[in-house]
Amino acid sequence: MKARTGLLLLAAVVAGLAGATSAPALRAAPPLAGVNFISVCGFSHRAPDDPILFPDYPNASHDHSFVGNTTTNATSTLGSLRAAASTCRRRGDTAAYWMPTLLAAGMPVPPTAAAVYYRRLTTAKLRAFPPGLKIVAGNSHSLAPQSILVTYWDCGDLVDVQRSSEIPNCPSGASLRLHVNFPDCWDAKSLDSLDHQRHMAYSRAGRCPRDHPAAVPAITVVYSYALPDGTDPREAVLASGGQHSGHADFINSWEQPALTRLVSNCLNRYRHCGTGS
Repeated sequence: MKARTGLLLLAAVVAGLAGATSAPALRAAPPLAGVNFISVCGFSHRAPDDPILFPDYPNASHDHSFVGNTTTNATSTLGSLRAAASTCRRRGDTAAYWMPTLLAAGMPVPPTAAAVYYRRLTTAKLRAFPPGLKIVAGNSHSLAPQSILVTYWDCGDLVDVQRSSEIPNCPSGASLRLHVNFPDCWDAKSLDSLDHQRHMAYSRAGRCPRDHPAAVPAITVVYSYALPDGTDPREAVLASGGQHSGHADFINSWEQPALTRLVSNCLNRYRHCGTGS
């Protein structure tokens, strides 16, 4: 990208020296690394509910661990979610987030914490998510490793353990973490789709595809866990099946003015706004 920008600038200078019609100076976009804001959220509850895949059908899903909105269940609506409390520390974040429950020796392991990163990965100006937008990331039926660009396990930033499709053996004192990266391009039409994924797409090289022209924040949901002492990580599984079925769900029930301000003042101004706490 830097080499290409340099060539474009050189071409503009040469054209000017040759007496060509003048044009506005080209400017490289600011770097995108570190442009984000973060919601830190506590564990709220578990339930075999999924208001995206099985709305109005309680107990129809594999078990999920919910963070953020404290009332998320099979019958949740935008109105009910917005009226509820949240375990997230960032003001205005009453969104619903959930992942399949982690099981060790058949027993649920609740996340000790969750961090939700809202990042900018495109050069286009971002829109805030519309109210009620539903997104699913990852494949809950996967029996084989998914792309680590979508989901992976690690042991935190302070230990030298590579990200992996399988649960690693984390050193003492390190937290096991599951990461899920969400798509960041929207079709600008639908709040959901029949397969719950077709209305969204991943950007490539900083650009959204033509059929998903609206650039939106790229969410990464990270759950941290403390496995019980003596747990063989090879025997830990997700409630959706195995270790390769990592996925996460999101419903935008933010207080919309708060979300819009963060997208405008942080992501669209290329700023790192931290956790807000």
